[in-house]
Amino acid sequence: MKLKSIFTSALLVAAMAVATTAQAQKFSSLDKSPMDVAAYPDDYRDANKLVKIQYSRPQLKERALSTLAPNGKVWRTGANESAEITFFTDMMLNGTTVKAGTYSFFTIPGESEWTVIINSDLNAWGSYFYKEENDVARATFSTSMADDSLEAFGIVFTESDNGVDMHLGWDKVRVKVPFTK
Repeated sequence: MKLKSIFTSALLVAAMAVATTAQAQKFSSLDKSPMDVAAYPDDYRDANKLVKIQYSRPQLKERALSTLAPNGKVWRTGANESAEITFFTDMMLNGTTVKAGTYSFFTIPGESEWTVIINSDLNAWGSYFYKEENDVARATFSTSMADDSLEAFGIVFTESDNGVDMHLGWDKVRVKVPFTK
């Protein structure tokens, strides 16, 4: 009886090992342009957000910014999927009301100004399927040049008098995008 119990236990352990191996998942390696989130307020303990953007952070890696985000062309504003911005309250972009909700976020880089686009299409890869007719708001803002260079593209929010300012930065280019309540 004892031998039968040991044999049964051994068979059970072997079956579990085979089942575990058969059920093992293949996980992909880390993304070359990791996904990030910027929000306002940026304190994770504050659940009363006004805005949050999810985007991927490409790096220059000794390449020119103009080849990664070409002037005059719609850019996904990051890497991989197009960036998605969520407004938790109605906001305004340059006088156009953007209702609370989630939108794609595109930009058109330029020499001295960038066009910012809020679009109703979601779950898009890059800007390949961008449709101008689905724009909710569009505005153009001047660029400034910083002394320091950012290797990875980044977005941060700061408080403003009547809303929040989104700051886009990559290489030495900086763009301030004001959203008002």
